[in-house]
Amino acid sequence: MAEAEAVQLKEEGNRHFQLQDYKAAAKSYSQALKLTKDKALLATLYRNLAACGLKTESYAQAASDASRAIDINSSDIKALYRRSQALEHLGELAQAFKDVQCCATLEPQNPNFQETLRRLNASIQEKLRVQYSTDSRVQNMFEILLDGNSEADKLEKAARNLIVLSREEAGAERIFQNNGVALLLQLLDTKRPELMLAAIRTLSGMCSGHRARATAILHAVRIDRICSLMAVEDEELPLTVCNLLQAIIDALSGEDKREHRGTEEALVLDTKKDRKQITNHLLDMLVSKKVSGQGRDQALNLLSKNVPRKDLAIHDNSHTIYVVDNGLRKILKVVGQVPDLPSCLPLTDNTRMLASILINKLYDDLRCDPERDNFRKICEEYITGKFDPQDMDKNVIAIQTVSGILQGPFDLGNQLLGLKGVMEMMVALCSSERETDQLVAVEALIHASTKLSRATFIITNGVSLLKNIYKTTQNEKIKIRTLVGLCKLGSAGGTDYGLRQFAEGSTEKLAKHCRKWLCNTSTDTQTRRWAVEGLAYLTLDADVKDDFVQDIPALQAMLELAKTPDKTILYSVATTLVNCTNSYDVKEVIPELVQLAKFSKQHVPEEHPKDKKDFVDKRVNRLLKAGVISALACMVKADNAILTDQTKELLARVFLALCDNPKDRGTIVAQGGGKALIPLALEGTDVGKVKAAHALAKIAAVSNPDIAFPGERVYEVVRPLVRLLDTQRDGLQNYEALLGLTNLSAQSDKLRQKIFKEKALPDIENYMFENHDQLRQAATECMCNMVVSKEVQERFLADGNDRLKLVVLLCGEDDDKLQNAAAGALAMLTAAHKKLCFKMTQVTTQWLEILQRLCLHDRLSVQHRGLVIAYNLVAADAELAKKLVESELMEILTVVGKQEPDEKRAAVVQTARECLIKCIDYGFIKPVS
Repeated sequence: MAEAEAVQLKEEGNRHFQLQDYKAAAKSYSQALKLTKDKALLATLYRNLAACGLKTESYAQAASDASRAIDINSSDIKALYRRSQALEHLGELAQAFKDVQCCATLEPQNPNFQETLRRLNASIQEKLRVQYSTDSRVQNMFEILLDGNSEADKLEKAARNLIVLSREEAGAERIFQNNGVALLLQLLDTKRPELMLAAIRTLSGMCSGHRARATAILHAVRIDRICSLMAVEDEELPLTVCNLLQAIIDALSGEDKREHRGTEEALVLDTKKDRKQITNHLLDMLVSKKVSGQGRDQALNLLSKNVPRKDLAIHDNSHTIYVVDNGLRKILKVVGQVPDLPSCLPLTDNTRMLASILINKLYDDLRCDPERDNFRKICEEYITGKFDPQDMDKNVIAIQTVSGILQGPFDLGNQLLGLKGVMEMMVALCSSERETDQLVAVEALIHASTKLSRATFIITNGVSLLKNIYKTTQNEKIKIRTLVGLCKLGSAGGTDYGLRQFAEGSTEKLAKHCRKWLCNTSTDTQTRRWAVEGLAYLTLDADVKDDFVQDIPALQAMLELAKTPDKTILYSVATTLVNCTNSYDVKEVIPELVQLAKFSKQHVPEEHPKDKKDFVDKRVNRLLKAGVISALACMVKADNAILTDQTKELLARVFLALCDNPKDRGTIVAQGGGKALIPLALEGTDVGKVKAAHALAKIAAVSNPDIAFPGERVYEVVRPLVRLLDTQRDGLQNYEALLGLTNLSAQSDKLRQKIFKEKALPDIENYMFENHDQLRQAATECMCNMVVSKEVQERFLADGNDRLKLVVLLCGEDDDKLQNAAAGALAMLTAAHKKLCFKMTQVTTQWLEILQRLCLHDRLSVQHRGLVIAYNLVAADAELAKKLVESELMEILTVVGKQEPDEKRAAVVQTARECLIKCIDYGFIKPVS
């Protein structure tokens, strides 16, 4: 019974195969395999499965199934040929050649086998030629690089060629097979910077996307040596080594998505041990005095990027738990570094901020309260362990650590402020005679007063202390930080005009001092950075922001600071710009609730007169004239760890505010704003990505895409715009996304295909049904451009849908612009496929009436499109032409065709005459001289 059922399933599979339903055929063959032990039938089933694999392009599976058939019958000619075809697609030409050779031996007269042999032989010869050519090039490059007497230009060219070669899979493999790793290690030993950089970049190329090679290179170069290279006092080398280590980590952690088979798969070992070893070395770098500030920054960057989960939907956060248990104290040590103390590690301006960001990411990656409690206990033990009445330096480090945590996970920092002795120690350090102590204490107070409740407490208890320090200290660094503390406390009421913390005019005075420091180029960057931070708080006050944008030297000084290597300033600059452009979220004021609040004597937020739209527009204009776009573009290029998701969201908000006026968009494009927006639309918070995508839509709607997004960047714009076509977005975002896609889809077929692949068509079609006139018009205009694409035309050709009916009915609407777009789409569809001409006459009984209205339309562009549709119908089929001749459309064509073709009407008259000529050719009408 089972054998009979197996034969029946095989026949069923054959029927599916003939109907080209290869998945169903494969399912039937697979079921039959389970029911039979007959070797001949098994061989046939495996052979048929191989045929299905070839048809569905599952070449690895096809080769495996064919091999099963060959194992049963080694002279199965069909199985041999099918395996040969599969292996050829997989690039295994030598084995494919052997299989066809067997086939040709069994059937020497078969022309297919002879032709395949010739083709494969030519391919193998070409591959060998390229391979030997590459081998000789690799050897030649290494000879030049390792020759101490080589000329400088030859060295540079050889190094550049080696790097380019390593980025191609074939080139990387040839370098690896030709003892390339050992030779690259010799280049590292030369200690010549340009050769070392070339060697490291070549190793990076070889590691990218290949786990087995990355593992071999990691073991050959050794992680301790890689970390020692990253630790040097230089800017370029640590960054290059960081990129190498990132390429290795990506390969080890599964970023290599390719399928591995046979011996290649056997070489890929369990990578957890290697990844843990890399993590341990990076953590050790954090606390080593031998590591430069640049090296420490890169170690922090790598930990930030690779330890926390990239997707919180992944359950496993064991890597984070391991780092918290074994490395959190080391990260806290970096956070607590005080530059003025003799025990301080080598740092850059960005190091402590990077460490705070890493702590924040680790804390956010924890899944439950016990994990967070453990994290908090480690921090508490570290801080309280530093308190020592006999050693003031340790107390300063403890407060500096709290200050650093407050810049990371604020809730955790807030809990630590409640520890016994922390606030008291801050106050004590403020009163200290040592300037270092005052500096740290004031910074800690600034970071502690983020919440209004705590700010109110410090206003009550600490303002007099800060004012006293400000008046008495001669140290500018302390003075500016104290000023920022006062600025922050003064802005605790936010944008609420009626909730000012200080007396009238106080915030303007504080802002004036900040602007003065900001413009003083003789002071160090750190001090000027604090001046910007003060303005970030104070510009919540509309008087302050209005004064600031009118102070051109201060504004330009801030924008220039944003371009400096000190990237800790980014958040403060972004916040200041958000305040100046009013691009923060504002709660909608409901008049009834306001009246109710007043009646119940509750506080009602007040809007400052200078926060109204005309003032905001003037501020935006001044910012654009000051060159804000070039500064924003520079900020977007900052190191990924410093440019946090929150900062990206702020930058996206600013860009959106700047793009509001269509007249300004040309300036934004000219200064590189279009390019800068793309990464903001692809990465960051959900709100930030939507804001950036909306700004992109505004630019894409009115700009030439080739200028706004040069080169391949234009294809990256499509996805953010498609994401805006969502019912959760507001109508303006939907509308401008459609306008942007309309502009892009008019550029090239490649862009239309990209829009199609991003699955935008269903959304565009949905908006064509929308009740909102402008949304429907924009969607129809976009579809008018998209129907040029073959893939879109196939959707209209498919049976069982109303797409064509919708377009025909939209042609009958009263809106001229909507009619124009719909008629354009219908004209192109009917020109492309005769089937659509017939289908048009079947989708609705109103088709002829709608066509006549188009051909009589007052607007020439609509009339012309209607006449083109008529011509397409006439040209498609004699019967269709006869229907039109027998209708009133014949009279319309005659009247239009008799008109004098002036400059404006030439195309309309010519199209009508072509319709009449076609009818004459059919013999439906006779020409009159």
